[in-house]
Amino acid sequence: MMISCEKAAKICDKAQYKEASLGERIKLKFHLFICKTCAKHSKDNTKLTSLCNQARLAVLSDEEKKKMKETFNKVK
Repeated sequence: MMISCEKAAKICDKAQYKEASLGERIKLKFHLFICKTCAKHSKDNTKLTSLCNQARLAVLSDEEKKKMKETFNKVK
């Protein structure tokens, strides 16, 4: 059974972070074999993830986010 491109994109995103199940990965591989548009999206998504990992991007902690939000609300 063929999955939709929308479903394939969601599984692709999950697979990038090792969150996709074996069944989902199999469905995605089959879809990517058939759909060249999604195959390109998957390839580009892999490149983007790799570049983000190489850049060693940092995110704010929950505490930092909370402080920023409080500061923002005070300025309003």
